[in-house]
Order: sequence, then structure tokens, then C-alpha cells
Amino acid sequence: MPTLPPLPHFKVVRTDRELEMPLADAALRAWGGDLVLLPDGVSPQDLARELADADLLLMCYTRIDAQALAGATRLKAIVKYGVGIDAIDHDAARAHRIPVVNVPEYAEETVAEGAFALMMTLLKRLLPIHAAVQREAWIWPASNWLASDLAGRTLGLVGLGRIGRSMARMALGFRMRVLAVDPALTDARTPPGVERCDSLDAMIPRCDALSIHCVLNAQTHHLIGAAQLGAMKPDAVLINVSRGEIVDEAALVQALLARRIAGAALDVYGREPLAHAGHPLSPLFGLDHVILFPHLTFYTHEAMQRLQDDTLARCREALEGRPLTVRSTDPRLRAQTHGVRFEDPPPPPGA
Repeated sequence: MPTLPPLPHFKVVRTDRELEMPLADAALRAWGGDLVLLPDGVSPQDLARELADADLLLMCYTRIDAQALAGATRLKAIVKYGVGIDAIDHDAARAHRIPVVNVPEYAEETVAEGAFALMMTLLKRLLPIHAAVQREAWIWPASNWLASDLAGRTLGLVGLGRIGRSMARMALGFRMRVLAVDPALTDARTPPGVERCDSLDAMIPRCDALSIHCVLNAQTHHLIGAAQLGAMKPDAVLINVSRGEIVDEAALVQALLARRIAGAALDVYGREPLAHAGHPLSPLFGLDHVILFPHLTFYTHEAMQRLQDDTLARCREALEGRPLTVRSTDPRLRAQTHGVRFEDPPPPPGA
């Protein structure tokens, strides 16, 4: 991000300060901003109080509801520094004429790489083997350490947007068979080598690995429930790097404890952060066929640079009184009519 002249005094509230954004924070202060950093779990009252005289809100995970926005009369924009926008009350934002934007493209390849790494770690049994060697110094080939080849296995993708397509390309490079289900997918838009399935129920029983890459909305909430988990092969694994609520987590816990599926690798959860006790997913700690990753598949040097650059570009637009650029195709953002301009992203490869 190039150095830009200071702006008239303004106030920025950034929630979720645990996610460090040093370049963005420094730039906002250099532009003349009063930056207020709020922690994960900030109370609705404290959030509303800080927003009462704020010009910008930068948020990642914190829920932004009608109460938080009711007194935010100076707010020029809500910038989600990330992709998912389900924590924002979009009706309330539109009612108060507050534009909402996200940063949809900064980590598409990054998250796909993370999902693929999680899948490989499960199928190759890397974590239990590593733990055994750390504990015993050596293990000999035995049936309980048998892993799986990727070549010849079938990967099912729930959602074939940019991240799903990157995941498909990686899997095809390892000579996996790739299936996909996506309501927006047609035969003409299906990438070479990927087989489009007409329904989730038809695809799941064929999969050795099921990887979730769709957005969370009313239609996808608990899309993977007890029936879908029950339809998976006993030696199949589940990977979720999208949103926790897409999976019925109570049903997943039961399936994993009963070992009705071979394993799961999760990077997202319906309630974050995780906890060893008192959390719906607490029973999964210590299981050798489960990987619990702390919502960090996006977190690389390169992705964080892109995230901060794009976040600052949107902030500058808002502070200079220009329309905010919306690159996402999410209909909740495309429904806005005030303070935004729409810029269609380039089509995904193979579209």
C-alpha cells in the first residue's frame, strides 16, 4: 500500500484484535485516524458505545447486529477483513445506509492449499504416526498405521467456487477422481476432469473424502447432517474449511465418537474459539482421527499482505467519500443500492 497523505481526523473501530493487522493498523494511524482495537467477545454495549462516533468499522468474526448499528450515525462503511459476511445484520446496515464490503479474493488459493493439506494429513495418518514416534521413538509397520494413497481415491466437493476449483485442480494433479455438487454449476461450466453430480445425496456415497467449500446461508445451514454423515463410507473423511454451521456438529461428534466415518479435519466451528471443556466439540480433543485446526488455513504471509492491502483500499474509498468497490458476488452485498459500486471478479478458471 503506497504512502498517502493524511485525511481529516477520523475514528476507526477494528474488532477481533487478536487477528493481527500491523500494516493496516499502522497505515490508518498514519492517515490521521484514531484507531480503537476491540477484543474477541467484546460486549454488545461496549461495541455500540465505540461505534457511536466512529467513521469506519473493520470487523472479522464479531457479530454486528441492529443494536450495534442503531447509534452509529457517523459510520461510513463496514469493512469485513475476510470473506464470510454471515455475522453482519445486512438489513440493519441497509436501513442505516451503511455500505458493507468484504475482501473476497485474498486467500482463495491459500485456503484450498490448507484444505488439501488437511485431507492429506488425514489420509496419510501423519498426526497419529508422528505422535507415536514422539512417544516411542520408533514404530514398525503394523495394520493400525496403514495409510491411504490419494491416487485413485474419490474427492467430493460441496461447492465449486474459486476455492473448490483450486482444490479440484490440486486433487487432479494427484490423480484423484473429483466429483462436485453446486447449484450454480452446469456441464458447460464444469472444469475438465471434474464430474458434476446432480445432488449431494447422490455424490456422498461415492466419496473417499468430502470437502466443504460453499457459503453459509439459510439453504446451507446444517447441509451436512446425520443423514449425510450416515451415507458416507466408513473409511471416508470429512474436511471443512468453510463455515462450521454448514455441518450439524452434534451429529458429527456422534459419528466420530462411534467411528462411523474414518475421520474429520476441521478449521471452522459454529462457536469459536474452541475450548477443552464446555464446548459442543470438546469431546473431539484427543481423538487420533480428528484434526482441529484453529481457523488458520487462510493465515500465510502472502494472504495477509493481500488482505491488508485490499482492506486499506476499501477504507480509503470510504474515507474519501467514494463508492466502495464490491467484488463479491454474494447476493447480500449485491442487493446494496447506496455507497457502493460493483466490480465483477474475473471468472474462475474453467468457467
